[in-house]
Amino acid sequence: MHYRNREVVRVTGQAYDCDVLVIGGGIVGLSTAYAISRAAPGTRVTVLEKEAGPARHQTGRNSGVIHSGIYYRPGSLKARYAVRGAAEMVKFCAEYDVPHAVTGKLIVATARAELPCLHALVQRGRENGIAVRELGAAQIAEYEPQAAGLAAIHVGTTGICDFAAVARRLAQASGAEIRYGARVVRVDRRPDRGVAVRTAAGDIVRGRIMVNCAGLYCDEIARRTGDEPGARIVPFRGEYYELTRPELVRGLVYPVPDPAFPFLGVHLTRGIDGGVHVGPNAVPALAREGYDRYTVRPRELGATLAWPGSWRLARRHWRYGGGELHRSLSGAAFARAVRRLLPAVRDEDLVPAAAGVRAQAVLRNGTLADDFLIQQTPRAVHVLNAPSPAATASLPIGREVARRALAGLAAAGR
Repeated sequence: MHYRNREVVRVTGQAYDCDVLVIGGGIVGLSTAYAISRAAPGTRVTVLEKEAGPARHQTGRNSGVIHSGIYYRPGSLKARYAVRGAAEMVKFCAEYDVPHAVTGKLIVATARAELPCLHALVQRGRENGIAVRELGAAQIAEYEPQAAGLAAIHVGTTGICDFAAVARRLAQASGAEIRYGARVVRVDRRPDRGVAVRTAAGDIVRGRIMVNCAGLYCDEIARRTGDEPGARIVPFRGEYYELTRPELVRGLVYPVPDPAFPFLGVHLTRGIDGGVHVGPNAVPALAREGYDRYTVRPRELGATLAWPGSWRLARRHWRYGGGELHRSLSGAAFARAVRRLLPAVRDEDLVPAAAGVRAQAVLRNGTLADDFLIQQTPRAVHVLNAPSPAATASLPIGREVARRALAGLAAAGR
């Protein structure tokens, strides 16, 4: 694909269709539109979403957890936006009548080797301004009678909600024109004029500035704009199970995560619907929307394999990846991982559920981007890494992206 072919779509001197053109109707794109309408009333915003409705990918295919922010490096965007965003998300859900609950969660150490990491999480949480309670083995049962471990911490600010419902409310409240079924196939960005895009249906939409919130395809949109993102999206499929005996879990039970990875490990989450979701694991997907192991898109897989960072990542972390793949292929192995936290779970208690795909940015050196990445260029703002906890942090992320977009709009003279 020739990303720099500018001859297909041209920005002309004709009237603009909008001031800010947002690509992507997930929770981050819609939060950006919502933030723009509040910061600068009267600004014309158009959102292009390739699906028939909002929140069809990362936003609508996660465990629905409002994260506290305990895991993230102090001072990072993830830490600051997750802590702030969790409180704002609860308030938003209450204001807009979105189903939610503040449940708290346990992070449980099941082996002595995990205790130093658990203690480090306590310190990190406190540095991030989060109240945590340290628990001994006997105290775990106060919160989760069926859970087992050597020690745990309780984080009271963690919650659950329906993020797809949040996205729908943001769409309604944003005042933006939202066009569904509008997949962007070409972009022409002219720093002296603006941005024009062509959709798969042949429509051309012109804006003064573009915001790229395309999630799984954000790096491709950046390249079509003429910008080099410096990273590539490598999709990781997160496979979930449903617990047929939800009475075994009161709230949320997590393992101690591996500090080398942004993945949180197999955990148990009582959702807003009362069911208990178990997972996800994290295995490379063979397509950016590869929600099962049989979905293969050769062009997308080829792009992943052509990126040097993919091979460097695989060489560095093959052992971890092998364990995730084993649990993907073996339900018994997955159940064993769950029993470390919840010994009463039997193999037959786990029923496969819908999977999600994490849009994870991987740098050229094979490093997993561990923070949100936002890049601003003339007439464009690109959100290049916004996996979990982006749904939790979507309101602060949206304000930051809106701030940059409006600054770009002002610099361009509107």
